[in-house]
Amino acid sequence: MQERTLAEAFEQERPRLLAVAARALGSRDDAEDAVQEAWLRLDRHRGDRIENLAGWLTRVVGRICLDTLRRRTAQAETALEDWETDPVVTEDVEDPQDTALTADAVGLAMLVVLDSLTPSERLAFVLHDVFAVPFAQIAEIIDTTPGAAKMAASRARRTLQQQPVPTGSLHQRREVVDAFLAAAREGNFEALLTLLDPDVTWHRLTARRRTTGAGAESVLDAVRRGDPSRMQARRVSVDGEPGILVWGPNGRPMGLMACTVADGRIVALTSIIDPARLARMELPDPESH
Repeated sequence: MQERTLAEAFEQERPRLLAVAARALGSRDDAEDAVQEAWLRLDRHRGDRIENLAGWLTRVVGRICLDTLRRRTAQAETALEDWETDPVVTEDVEDPQDTALTADAVGLAMLVVLDSLTPSERLAFVLHDVFAVPFAQIAEIIDTTPGAAKMAASRARRTLQQQPVPTGSLHQRREVVDAFLAAAREGNFEALLTLLDPDVTWHRLTARRRTTGAGAESVLDAVRRGDPSRMQARRVSVDGEPGILVWGPNGRPMGLMACTVADGRIVALTSIIDPARLARMELPDPESH
């Protein structure tokens, strides 16, 4: 392949490779780096015969993603820095454009679950279930047998299927979040208990670490510590689902909460409580609704 032809062939594959890396890594920047590294490796192979360029590039990008995921696992103390994909946050209104914007969003809750998988499970699931890569090819990428690759994807699928999913109409889910906000403002803890699933899970992402708690009492404790008179909170859309955005006395965002509502109760929460991260995100204004 001549240099120009090689570059053109790679550019044809770039969108697919970028999609694979972005899904596997949950980070657009890391995905761009992975695809660029794949180009550099392809360039070094100039003159070598590659029978199936698309398959070769998928294998290379997959290996790069696997190395990145393993590095994150080994450096767990900095895992939050790798979770770079910001949610799509808009006004929570009936707007077809907002629906289109969030249709392909992975979602905060999904990213948390993906991050709980092993690197091999995560990559096997993404490659097979999202991009229909055969298990024989996946096995080459994660250094195992096709049977083991299939099992890794199956374990990941079961983990994802065990996660709570929203139920009821979008209008009903909004009503639950609105009722939660009203009860929190009024300090009505009995009402809050009726709106929270007893086993609600709460993932919190701060500037330093990520923590996970379970149980309605952990959420109530946080509400008790807050001062509604010094904060402003209202419902927004987070990746297409009702969520909550909180501003401090200075008008700056303090926290963003994605809510999963099922059977009339909040069953899962994922919060970003990181001023620097919130400052870089495109967020609605306190008075814009």
